[in-house]
Amino acid sequence: MEGVLGLLKLRVKRGINLAVRDTKTSDPYLVASLDSQKTKTKVIKGNCNPVWNDELTLTMKDPKAPIHIAVYDKDKFSNDDSMGMAEIDVKPYIECLRMGLNYNNLPNGTKLERVHPKKNNYLADQSCIVWENGKIVQDMVLRLRDVECGEVVIQIELVPLPGRKLHV
Repeated sequence: MEGVLGLLKLRVKRGINLAVRDTKTSDPYLVASLDSQKTKTKVIKGNCNPVWNDELTLTMKDPKAPIHIAVYDKDKFSNDDSMGMAEIDVKPYIECLRMGLNYNNLPNGTKLERVHPKKNNYLADQSCIVWENGKIVQDMVLRLRDVECGEVVIQIELVPLPGRKLHV
């Protein structure tokens, strides 16, 4: 796997107050893409507050490349409707990984970094990068753009390939 840093695990937890695209509700699913890869969650029928609890995996090559998120309403007889989009900036997360500290001495749940919402990111709220169960993870609530309402709750984790160094 030439040039691959690791496997990026996206735990797509749930959607909050997603846009209505059918008569009274929607049938949402989420698509995550990175470089030329795409993966998606299952469709949750008739729910604007879906709980997906899906784990999606993408191969990460460029630590500067954002992860594109798009939410759609599944339609049977026409094209699926857009329900908004967002991007995940992985650079703060990668910086924590690169520090290469021995986190094993830290208590579970230790916050390593806080990422604050800004105009140029999609965070709805402060996002924390945390040492949890022997791994570094980042939980985030992303505000969807190009839509009247909606947020998605996602956790990311990079599983580095053995012997690979992270350069940002």
